[in-house]
Amino acid sequence: MNTLKIIGAILLMGSFVFSCAPILKSNGNHGLPPGQVKKVTGAKSAKQYAPGHYKK
Repeated sequence: MNTLKIIGAILLMGSFVFSCAPILKSNGNHGLPPGQVKKVTGAKSAKQYAPGHYKK
């Protein structure tokens, strides 16, 4: 019974550690920087592909 408590505590602590891992979010460019997306699409400016610089 004591080993069951130890195993349960280890699993609980492991779940706490892995639940705090950062979640990486893609910017919609498939991981490419704005300048590279500009080259692929043939656009004249990379402004529309940069985060926070969307045209209104």
